[in-house]
Amino acid sequence: MTKYGLRARVLAFTILPTLIIGGLMAGYFTFHRYQQLENNLIDQGINIIEPLAIASEYGMTQHSRESLKRLIGLTHRKNSPLIKSIAVFTQDNQLFVTSNYHRDFTRLRLPDGRPIPELTSVSRYGDDIILRTPIQAETSLDGFPLPSDLDPPVIGYISMQMTMDRAMILQYRDTFFAVIMVLIGIAVSALFGFRLVKSVTQPITDMVKAVHKIREGRLDTRVSGQLTGELDMLKNGINAMAKALSEYHEEMQQNIDQATSDLRETLEQIEIQNVELDMAKKRAQEAARVKSEFLANMSHELRTPLNGVIGFTRQLLKTALTPSQTDYMQTIEKSARNLLSIINDILDFSKLEAGKLQLEHIPFSLRDTLNETMHLLGPSAHDKQLELSLRIDAEVPDHLTGDPMRLQQVITNLAGNAIKFTEQGNVDVHISQSGPLHQGKCRLNVQIRDTGIGISPDQQRQLFQAFNQADSSISRRYGGTGLGLVITQKLVQQMGGLIRFESELGQGSVFTFSLDLEVSLLPQADQLPLDRIRGRRVWLLEPDPFTRAALCALLEEWRLDVTLVEPDAPWPAIADQDMVIIGSSQRHGSESVLARLDGLKGRQNRIVLLSSHEPALYEEMHQHGALHCLSKPVNHRKLLHALLSPEATKNELLPAPQPRHIEDIRVLAVDDNAANLKLIAAMLKEMVSQVVVCKNGKEAVHQAQSQGFDIIFMDIQMPIMDGISATQAIRSQSLNTETPIVAVTAHAIPGERERLIRQGMDDYLAKPIDEAMLAQLIKDFAHRRHQSSGPQQIDWTLAVRQAASKPELAQEMLTMLLISFDEVDALLEAAIRGEAPSQEVLDQLHRLNGGCAYSGVPGLQRLLSQLEQQLRDGVAVAELEPELLELQDAIEQVRAEAPRYL
Repeated sequence: MTKYGLRARVLAFTILPTLIIGGLMAGYFTFHRYQQLENNLIDQGINIIEPLAIASEYGMTQHSRESLKRLIGLTHRKNSPLIKSIAVFTQDNQLFVTSNYHRDFTRLRLPDGRPIPELTSVSRYGDDIILRTPIQAETSLDGFPLPSDLDPPVIGYISMQMTMDRAMILQYRDTFFAVIMVLIGIAVSALFGFRLVKSVTQPITDMVKAVHKIREGRLDTRVSGQLTGELDMLKNGINAMAKALSEYHEEMQQNIDQATSDLRETLEQIEIQNVELDMAKKRAQEAARVKSEFLANMSHELRTPLNGVIGFTRQLLKTALTPSQTDYMQTIEKSARNLLSIINDILDFSKLEAGKLQLEHIPFSLRDTLNETMHLLGPSAHDKQLELSLRIDAEVPDHLTGDPMRLQQVITNLAGNAIKFTEQGNVDVHISQSGPLHQGKCRLNVQIRDTGIGISPDQQRQLFQAFNQADSSISRRYGGTGLGLVITQKLVQQMGGLIRFESELGQGSVFTFSLDLEVSLLPQADQLPLDRIRGRRVWLLEPDPFTRAALCALLEEWRLDVTLVEPDAPWPAIADQDMVIIGSSQRHGSESVLARLDGLKGRQNRIVLLSSHEPALYEEMHQHGALHCLSKPVNHRKLLHALLSPEATKNELLPAPQPRHIEDIRVLAVDDNAANLKLIAAMLKEMVSQVVVCKNGKEAVHQAQSQGFDIIFMDIQMPIMDGISATQAIRSQSLNTETPIVAVTAHAIPGERERLIRQGMDDYLAKPIDEAMLAQLIKDFAHRRHQSSGPQQIDWTLAVRQAASKPELAQEMLTMLLISFDEVDALLEAAIRGEAPSQEVLDQLHRLNGGCAYSGVPGLQRLLSQLEQQLRDGVAVAELEPELLELQDAIEQVRAEAPRYL
């Protein structure tokens, strides 16, 4: 606060109370004095007019104007300072006599229509007061008094006008003196206020100045002067504070000097640490690079021999072998596949940790996908005599869009763990739907329940940690990498779901996860001919509760009349047209099943046996009356085929394998490993007419310069010349600059496929070579170099094959693809102008790429894959204008060619 602010406040707090109190008191007493003077004046007037009214009775009764004039004139003269005029009015409000001339007697007269008041009335008119008093007759005209019991009649009234000039003069005098007294009080207050300002605010102002100097750093400043009371205490406090600050400043300066010295040493140490951190960072980066190289080399070195083991095992299984030899070969293949599964777990974990795992977005059949998974898990469950069951609720849609392979991987990991840690009992997989469809999506709830060893609370806390299982004893007993659940959790999270579990030691476990998947508009599998058996009666004998519940749900979904039969109860009266399903399990062994079959001998029923026993027992069960023997968990298509037989032939549901078509093309295979080269050559000879092999990249370039090929399968890691260099040499100068080149490599690390495609490859095939994938690649590239009418976007043969050999479905898929073009046109225009966000363009191109996968447009699909990969690599949309224009041209070509096939 400045000195002016403090002075103003002191003066205000000193003068304002005096001014307010004095003003209020002066106003109160002045107003009171005015009221008192007015009341006194009215009292004087009443004391004059009322006796005058009595005295006027005689003159009014005698109608003597002269006597009344003398009476009121005398009264007026005696009280002339107060009275301005006196007038007497008759009973009918007419002027009778007045004491003097008056300009306007209407002021004194009562208003017309108002009665004469019975008592003296007072009224104001400006600064004057008018009093009116009635004149009453006390005697009659002859001089006798009136009777006392009658009210005296009013014969008129006197009106007297009084002035307040004298009262106003007194009022002004009193107001003047009140104002003088208030001003004197204000002056006295101001005098004391200025003395207080001088004695209090000036020292405070000096102290404020001293504090400002101290704040500016002049710590030798002190407050001087003789002060009393609290001001003296404040002065001493400020001086003590200045002294303490001075001492603290000196001490702080010493500390600053010391801290500066220490900081200088610390900075030198930090500089040394930064150098060490930079070196550590480089070592970490080098370690990460070495790790990546190690994963790549491990993948390559392990997959290369595995490719030969698995490949030649399959080739050998195609030949005539004894049962023992077949069993041995199958064991070899199973062991190799287990080793490959471990390698894949490590590589999947590496991809998930690096965030480079990409999910597919393709249509698939949920029930076929799950049945395939259960079929692969069935043998491991049957080896331990466990009941493996699958139950899918009827309201769950079958045609979905997502990543079926990763869904299979999640269920395989969870169900495989359940089988591994369960010694007896059941492993049940239950698929349900949460709520109705919402915006074309359904929420799947997948529950996997087992009756295994369970998980303790301590073990649950580390369950989803990498390279860990429940505990060390479990690891030693059951083996495994400890990555299965970690990969499962990360896959579910990447698919937008959440995994949870409940478990109790010794009571089993329940793993549950939920996924939101889009519902596909097109069917991905053949429709089942359910109308042939709808409404038929089925007798079901299944002792296992989980399998029984799954079978009942499936049969009731097919609208069959299901009747349960207890295992120990005799057969009821079964009609010849009824169907019988008998389940065999650990609770209901083969001897019991054979006995139950013998109980049905001589009947013409369709008897279907569901068994988890060895296939060697199937023949014996056929001899006892079973028409069909199906392994558990039962495939819904095989079960329907069994129930339809003999009305339906096997070809209706399970088409007989067609003889493999040999493509009339020339293929070049390049690999430095003799075993792998021999294997791929043997596999190719079963699929194409001509196969040429080379041991290294240099030989491959020489062959490509001397003859043309339809497809080249190129190994990557080779001596003399690697696959990348050989590909670039073939692309630059040879007879095969446009020939599709497929990379065949054991490197399966994250991003390997994308890297190879960027370096000139057309596709990618991982080792061990999958025969089905190899055949599909050959079909996709088979006829490209033999098209004489110029390049075409639509490969109708490929489109029909991708649509399960159904031309109508292929036409429907192509129609949907054309509709999706309309949705992407505006976005492409905006992207070419640089006005579309990269993420939106990436999402739209990804969806369009998924639609192309089933429409027979490999060129458009390849262009979309390249664009999608470039966007994922962080390339800006503005830099992809040539590719986007090429994409527009390709879309227009598809539009132009489509009418030929629709």
